[in-house]
Amino acid sequence: MNGRKVWSVLGNSQRLDGGAMFGNAPKALWQRWLTPDARNTIPLACRAMLVEEVGGRRILFETGIGAFFPPDLRARYGVQEERHVLLDNLEALDLTDADIDVVVLSHLHFDHAGGLLAAFAEGEAPRLLFPNATFVVSRAAWERAGRPHDRDRASFIPELPALLEASGRLEVVAGDRSDTLGPDYRLHYSEGHTPGLMLTEVPGDDGPILYCGDLIPGAPWVHLPITMGYDRYPEKLIDEKRALLTDLKARGGRLFFTHDPEVALARVHQDERGRFRADEPMAELDGVPA
Repeated sequence: MNGRKVWSVLGNSQRLDGGAMFGNAPKALWQRWLTPDARNTIPLACRAMLVEEVGGRRILFETGIGAFFPPDLRARYGVQEERHVLLDNLEALDLTDADIDVVVLSHLHFDHAGGLLAAFAEGEAPRLLFPNATFVVSRAAWERAGRPHDRDRASFIPELPALLEASGRLEVVAGDRSDTLGPDYRLHYSEGHTPGLMLTEVPGDDGPILYCGDLIPGAPWVHLPITMGYDRYPEKLIDEKRALLTDLKARGGRLFFTHDPEVALARVHQDERGRFRADEPMAELDGVPA
């Protein structure tokens, strides 16, 4: 028994265009999985994963979109709540952002890293939360945030890199291990969605848990051909997904989804035709053993 406990912690939710989220899949297909509204938007979670180790160290995987946007941008990007929901849900666990020791970021797009910032307040500059945490991000993702492409420039928070660097608590990693996390946590990388997408594998007694980030944002995207319109290289992403799912299936692996509105965790399954799917879904995790 490794003694780790895992929670799913919801942050602010979004509604985004279903066509954008399902790439070249037709609406007749994807609306079976997530029901659109009259504006063709679908519900999406921004879910963090909290791991508490035997010694009491608390590791938070991502922070969701948060509430840093001013009202006009909050409406543009479909953020549903004004308050910082992640902080509310940490408080429900008798925690504050100051109780988190490590924050692991798969990449620095605002819907994954915006929760690092305090809620928007008129006339106040962006302010970094998590005062005692070390922030872990991949080198390629860090470099992309500093020099974004025109295609994804709007996906980044311009002030965030400087705030992270000024904290003095930033680890930028390039290999498959992080000095901060330690050797038990294996890092995987993907380039199909954004450069340096870093997916952390948490060891588990019932099979490893992979924080999927935007490689596999939810259960419908486990199906290999399903990608997002936001992905840089969909064919490359499919190849990366196939390789990772094949490996995890062989090791009894499980997938933690950040954007799925209904499923937090599922086991990798492959049917007799070789198609991957999410099996044994769990809606939430409440301190379950890893």
